[in-house]
Amino acid sequence: MCTERTPRVAAARALTRRAGREKAGRFLAEGAQAVREALAYGRVHEVFVTAEAAARHPDLLRAADEAFARVSEVTDKAAAGLSETVTPQGVVAVCDLLDKPLETALAGSPALVAVLVGIADPGNAGTVTRAADAAGADAVVFAGDTVDPHNGKCVRASTGSVFHLPIARSRDVTAALAACRAAGLRLIAAHGHAEHDIHAVELTEPTAWVFGNEARGLDQATLDACDNALRIPLYGAAESLNLATAAALCLYETARAQRRPTR
Repeated sequence: MCTERTPRVAAARALTRRAGREKAGRFLAEGAQAVREALAYGRVHEVFVTAEAAARHPDLLRAADEAFARVSEVTDKAAAGLSETVTPQGVVAVCDLLDKPLETALAGSPALVAVLVGIADPGNAGTVTRAADAAGADAVVFAGDTVDPHNGKCVRASTGSVFHLPIARSRDVTAALAACRAAGLRLIAAHGHAEHDIHAVELTEPTAWVFGNEARGLDQATLDACDNALRIPLYGAAESLNLATAAALCLYETARAQRRPTR
């Protein structure tokens, strides 16, 4: 039985911080769904599980065995130390970092990509990643000062989608946009004050949607670097849509247009 003082648990606890993740090249996936997806699609080194969680999720133990991942039973206190939630689920996986070089993530003629620029809230970033996955996007690019995709809240909000499609990171927004353009993608900025809305432009071309910070949106330099800027029409009295909802609508509208049968 591992406790919070067990060296492997202490090393895993360091992964709750970005510096620890960068140093180790690993991150934590917490909760049954995230661990299930990590075992199916990622590289898992170890699964920490409480006795209660092990009894509740025997399928995870079988999947860990099939993935040749070490399973270690931990105390409730140790599990709480590995958790970033108010109510820990008692199961955490130690995984290799997922991000790939831009050129790798954008290889193979992508048709739909989400680019996150300066998004600060990990829940929003994870939810946009989930929406991109559901819409059939080919990659998600975290650009500029956007939150770490391996942040625990981001991983949970993605409900496993971080394991399903290529993730790339670039501190250089200009380089990220240039890589999208080099991959044959048209750059469209999601901009609440754009002149035209998403119904005014044909969205069948390979497209990279560029989404900005929750409060400030996209800066002028990023807007100028895009080929177009579009807004979502508001038919009611709401002042705006939140980032994740707006992103889902943009991505799905493009996915629908790209899949519409041609006559």
